[in-house]
Amino acid sequence: MVRRRRFAALRDTRTSRLTGVLVAALLLVTGLAPTAPAAPTAPGPDGGAPSTLPALTNWTAEKGSFTFTRRTRLVVDPHDPGARRAASTLAQDLRAAGRGTVPTAHGTAHPGDIVIATAPRRSKELGREGYELRVGDRVRITGGTGTGAFYGTRTLLQLLDTAGDTGDRDRIPSGRTVDIPAYRERGVGVCACYIHVTPQWLENLVRDMSYLKLNQLLLELKVKSDRHPEANSWGYYTKDEIRRLVALGARYHVTIIPEINSPGHMDPWLEHRPDLQLTDSDGKPQPSRLDITSPSAFSYYTSLMDEYAEVFTASDWHMGADEYMLGSDFAKYPHILEYARRTYGPDATPQDAFIDFVNRVHDYATSKGKRLRIWNDGLTGDNTIPVRAGTTVEHWLGVTTKPTDILAQGHPLMNASYSLYLVRGGFHMNTESLYEQRWDPRSFEGEKVPASTSATSTTGATGITGAKISLWPDNGRGETENEVDAAMFLPLRFIAQTTWGVPHPDPTYAAFAARAELAGHAPGRHDLTRVPVPDGTYTLRDAEGQLPARDWRITRTSDGYATLRNTSTGRCAEIRGGRLTLNTPLEPGTPVTEETCSAANTLQRWQLTRVRGGYHLTNAITRMTVHVVEDGRLVQYPPDQRPPAVWTLTSQPAGTTH
Repeated sequence: MVRRRRFAALRDTRTSRLTGVLVAALLLVTGLAPTAPAAPTAPGPDGGAPSTLPALTNWTAEKGSFTFTRRTRLVVDPHDPGARRAASTLAQDLRAAGRGTVPTAHGTAHPGDIVIATAPRRSKELGREGYELRVGDRVRITGGTGTGAFYGTRTLLQLLDTAGDTGDRDRIPSGRTVDIPAYRERGVGVCACYIHVTPQWLENLVRDMSYLKLNQLLLELKVKSDRHPEANSWGYYTKDEIRRLVALGARYHVTIIPEINSPGHMDPWLEHRPDLQLTDSDGKPQPSRLDITSPSAFSYYTSLMDEYAEVFTASDWHMGADEYMLGSDFAKYPHILEYARRTYGPDATPQDAFIDFVNRVHDYATSKGKRLRIWNDGLTGDNTIPVRAGTTVEHWLGVTTKPTDILAQGHPLMNASYSLYLVRGGFHMNTESLYEQRWDPRSFEGEKVPASTSATSTTGATGITGAKISLWPDNGRGETENEVDAAMFLPLRFIAQTTWGVPHPDPTYAAFAARAELAGHAPGRHDLTRVPVPDGTYTLRDAEGQLPARDWRITRTSDGYATLRNTSTGRCAEIRGGRLTLNTPLEPGTPVTEETCSAANTLQRWQLTRVRGGYHLTNAITRMTVHVVEDGRLVQYPPDQRPPAVWTLTSQPAGTTH
């Protein structure tokens, strides 16, 4: 997101520390390289714990093994709803993993069965998310709650693949473990703002997060508004798209928390609302800044919160509250100081007006049953009034107010350090360096919090709640979604390991990367790298017959998209023109042009999607589909604004033209 740009130059030097080992690992795990590294052999009954991610740290090996067969059943108590839900999801995932239909049964378990149960009497021992796993001639998964039982099934899915690396994919060595997370919030933040991220990509992320026992996904995005249609600039999400994603998150125990950043970075919402924009002393409106002194501005923001509540079910609301004065200062807005002094007395500061806005949002969220979350950099220490108690602070930047200060004030504190960022087309976290440093969630930007003051946060409401990696699109055309997916493979698994278990389960980073490779991806993911036609020359016709047929050379790119080169002109299809946002032509109606071909130009990459009667063409970066206008020009539009053109492809022999 734009809010990170000020600090990118300071951090970009870290990018050079990404070693060839890391880059190679990213390519290997995403199938972009021809071979895979040697993975660690899964231990036998007399060895250590079988390889999983997060690692099992207290595995007790026993003699014997469990074998998954065609007769394996999932055995649950019909009066145990948590176990039934966990078994239902496991059955779907086993089928997606190619293991067929596994029936659910009640009653006595037999050798080869998988028993799933909850034991509320053990919730004090196991907590809400912990579980016990026993492997013998049958598997027994017991959680204190349904969530704990579910996480036990995630371990089982991995064991069925990784423990069989010795040659028997269906055999798991016998043993026992009790597995409990170290932190209660384990997550990922995605700015699907400005640059649209496909719902399928987000669904893949939810599945992988759950597979790795990550439980919180922050999404800063725009939901297409019925109440404020003037704000519906691309790339928004429809309410039905969000409902489907939230439902998937609920099934996989991933809480999806929405964010509308405010009172700064509001330009996606304020472009056509100059009446709500902050105006400086020269009378110049600020499209990115909400006027925190305006009652109508506050009402506008809370109306958006209400509309988001129609589709998001999380009990948290993230308002951002960062970089309000990025590139400016309060002195240019004297009416903010006047508001602060009128409200809080003659000693008040402009920062008090900012905190006042945060607190009013907090109170509104609380009245709706929500907990408020904010970024930390707005806590400059220049205020005389405190942030409301109970507000969770997500610390990403080292500023005057330190993490220990925030903890001392009683706020729940999440580690969202910039060292854990992947900026699209910019800085990428150095996972290898963090691993070798034994980074853990007490390691903030500018301060390492002592263990004695950090508090245990799996049960308490205060202390360090956990940590997350963050994905931001400062240069929207810098990388495609599939490239981001490759780049985040190891960072995602690193944060899963450090927030659930010990931060350094393997003696070397190479061994940890091999562990990650062995665990792989969750079952049921969409294959977003598949091009549905082979490389070759095709005659493209639009189904409506508005354009003459043309021959195009379609070539798969290394990240799983396609380039289209006109065989007559030798030039490639590209989105070009219109207004740029984050260096990207995101304006609907921007034309599809033919430009000099460049392998590095991501705007020349296209996704072909099979539909009834042919294919849709979607730009890999803008995520808008190609539409044919009445005068025959090709332009891009969101598919819910203009119907995408349907293209038929007829393969041509090499060297022919139409």
